Amino acid sequence: MQKLKDIINFLETVAPLSLQEGYDNSGLLYGDPESNIEKTIVSLDLTDAVLEEAINIKAQLIIVHHPPVFKPIKRLSHYDQVSRMVIKAIQEHIAIYAIHTNLDNVIWGVNGEIANRLGLKDLMVLSPLSNTHQKLIVYVPALHTEKVRNAVFAAGGGAIGNYSDCSFSSKGIGTFKANEGSNPWTGKIGERNEEAEEKLEFLIPVHLQASILQEVQNSHPYETVAYDIVALNNQFHEIGGGAIGRLNTPMPTELFLKEVKSIFGSAVIRHNGIEKREISKVAICGGAGKSLINNALSKGADAFLTADLSYHDFFVPPFKMLLADFGHFESEQFTSELIISLVKEKFPNFAVLKTAIQTNPVHYFL
Repeated sequence: MQKLKDIINFLETVAPLSLQEGYDNSGLLYGDPESNIEKTIVSLDLTDAVLEEAINIKAQLIIVHHPPVFKPIKRLSHYDQVSRMVIKAIQEHIAIYAIHTNLDNVIWGVNGEIANRLGLKDLMVLSPLSNTHQKLIVYVPALHTEKVRNAVFAAGGGAIGNYSDCSFSSKGIGTFKANEGSNPWTGKIGERNEEAEEKLEFLIPVHLQASILQEVQNSHPYETVAYDIVALNNQFHEIGGGAIGRLNTPMPTELFLKEVKSIFGSAVIRHNGIEKREISKVAICGGAGKSLINNALSKGADAFLTADLSYHDFFVPPFKMLLADFGHFESEQFTSELIISLVKEKFPNFAVLKTAIQTNPVHYFL
């Protein structure tokens, strides 16, 4: 059994809500964060059948990739499918949590799972986001440097790429005068004090700023902590839309398409002409990724795999890049397994199950 808030906090550490797109509606859609969860079901989509399945197995939480509530609901009506599902979930006390474009926008999320299935290496984000990190500068008396540094690391600061516990320090002398009513750690009220200090610098995620600053305050001896937060325009290869990597071994284009079709169970793959005879560098975007076509072209991708492409999207010169639509559901179908593996790793004794319902609304007449 787990508190719903603990599951939510973990998921939002994996994929912070601050990374979702402006049009999205990820997060807790219904439920009491203080409630106890004994069983969870995970699905790409919420449908009437998935909700019935959750009721039958007595699950108290449904985690979905696509938020069922995408637009404001003006009235609840049993004639509207979304309203009907929301009403039933409330009646059955089943919480609903969506983890959508925020999971798309981390390299270990939806696109990382696609890349793993394809065996891509040297993976990087295709369209990095900006303003996702800040620099924290904090001034600490020399004897407390390690305590504060460890507190920042423990709270999630100081990670750069595949490295953790990253910081920089420089030594100096700080001065301050404690005024009446203060409670100085060192020095006398009314007298200027000099203190040997270290200036610590860390890279911190924007969404963790408040919690990291709280840990700095808790571990710092000063009554009032001196710190700076510096905005950064840096882009990071782990945060953003899509992904790009390389196949272990270059592959003939026709064989590559057959592999994609087999791995993802695509009934059909729509693509532009085939003039690229060999595929090595592959760009991917789970779900609707037409906005990243130019990113894939500019980064020299031999192929770009995505979904929901329209007729005019395919006018990409085939000698420049293979553009292939292998299906929205097909591209994201392994997201449920990804979520389950993440939750099970964090809560090994917790019951989290994959839906037995196939929720793909698209069918093909062959």
